[in-house]
Amino acid sequence: MPNYNAQVPPYSIFPGDVALAFNSEAPAAGQASQQFALPSYAGFPENGRTIRWQTIYGTSPSAVSIVLQTAMSDAEAQYTTIDTSSATAGEARTVTRVRGNFVRAKVSSITGGSGIIVQILG
Repeated sequence: MPNYNAQVPPYSIFPGDVALAFNSEAPAAGQASQQFALPSYAGFPENGRTIRWQTIYGTSPSAVSIVLQTAMSDAEAQYTTIDTSSATAGEARTVTRVRGNFVRAKVSSITGGSGIIVQILG
C-alpha cells in the first residue's frame, strides 16, 4: 500500500524533473511510495529511457533494501522491481532501458534509521 492517496492521474516525471518518492519519512517494510507517470514525449527512444534515483538517510539504517519498481499499467500486481539499493549510507543509482509507464519506490526491508528520502530523476 502506498503512503499516499492514489491520485488519478498521478504526477508525471519529465526529463530533468525530480520526484520525491519518500521525503524525510519513516516507511515500514512493504510500504510503497506514490506512483509517478513516465509520459511519452517526442523523440522517445525505442530502447527505453534512463532513470536515475537516489537514497538518502537522516540517520543511517543498520540494514536496508529499497527497490525501484515500474509498471506498464498502474495496478499493484503489475509493478516489477528493476533495481535495488541496499547501501546503508545511501547512494545514487542509474537504470537504463526502462520501458514502464509508471515508477515508484518500495521499502522491502529496513532496520533502524530515520528520515528516508528517495529521489527519482526523470
